[in-house]
Amino acid sequence: QVQVVESGGGLVQSGGSLRLSCAASGSRRFRLNSMAWYRQAPGKEREMVAHMINGGRTTYADSAKGRFTGSIDFAENKSYLQMNSLKPEDTAVYYCNADWTIFGDVYEVGKAWGQGTQVTVSS
Repeated sequence: QVQVVESGGGLVQSGGSLRLSCAASGSRRFRLNSMAWYRQAPGKEREMVAHMINGGRTTYADSAKGRFTGSIDFAENKSYLQMNSLKPEDTAVYYCNADWTIFGDVYEVGKAWGQGTQVTVSS
């Protein structure tokens, strides 16, 4: 199994920036096929913010385009979400998602969700 843990959330004023981090770990050798950032605001469904494919493109929600940048450091098994020009409507719990493959003496694929990190943007 692979686990992910987010960090970097907090309170920021409108127009400010935050950088979220997500660290993936596991007891077996694994590869990250993709990582993604989602968010869920109170009373709303969870939505994808940025989706990053290993060796492929990054896809953003329309609300994130031009303001957010997702990246992955495969050497460190970490992903980041740089959020600039934050707006009050960006307030949500942000979740990291990892699509992984364990290989070696066993082969297993799966997905992992973090516990979320709160981002609050004040007006």
